[in-house]
Amino acid sequence: MDVLVTGGTGQLGRRLVPRLQDAGHAVRQMSRRGTGPGGVRGDLATGFDLRAALAGAEVVVHAASDPRGDPWQVDVAGTRRLVEAVDRDRLRHLVYVSIVGVDRLPFGYYRAKFAAEQVLLASGLPVTLVRATQFHHFVDEMLETARRGPVLPVPMGWRGAPVDVDEVAAHLVDVATAAPTGGVVEFGGPQELTAAELARTWAAARAPGAHVVATPVPGRLSAAWRDGGAVPSGGARGRRTYAEHLHG
Repeated sequence: MDVLVTGGTGQLGRRLVPRLQDAGHAVRQMSRRGTGPGGVRGDLATGFDLRAALAGAEVVVHAASDPRGDPWQVDVAGTRRLVEAVDRDRLRHLVYVSIVGVDRLPFGYYRAKFAAEQVLLASGLPVTLVRATQFHHFVDEMLETARRGPVLPVPMGWRGAPVDVDEVAAHLVDVATAAPTGGVVEFGGPQELTAAELARTWAAARAPGAHVVATPVPGRLSAAWRDGGAVPSGGARGRRTYAEHLHG
């Protein structure tokens, strides 16, 4: 099939595009500059060249996002622009990459992702929304940033099920080439772990001697994390554990 991937140059997209190609699909990856093999130009923030980029696409995997910028402009308004630009006569499936907990964790970026989901569900397009848990490398970055010399403070009781990004990419290939569900599916890692358990595992491999300190954090967001808002309530699970990632 003719597949277009938005966000094809990101952490997930770089792993997804070759997997789709290996499965025999013709793959284009959309970015603002249209650089790289199979690159086409299209800007979600402005709508520039979107219609041309999407022309003829039978499957769209929408993995573009702007968590450090303005997600309401790129993730929400950009998704609305994408919906308006797709070739409805050709499109068989639009797969949106979201995050487990966007409907439960009161966090600005998550609210934007949830709003983008609602745009797609109301679009009348053949869609599947894939909510994945946090990638292993993202957990690495957060723990490295949190460390203060020999002390590694983490929120007490926060729970998650981090997942291997390559396994997410493989799962997306399966989802994209299957029939649309018209709703949400979840995909998470094989283990549910607290922030303290993740931190101790990370410290043993990357920062020996660091002392993990679990600290109570007040507020609605913290309560939602403690209540399992970031843990999948169902769906498929990956196999690679966080410890295996650290030692791989």
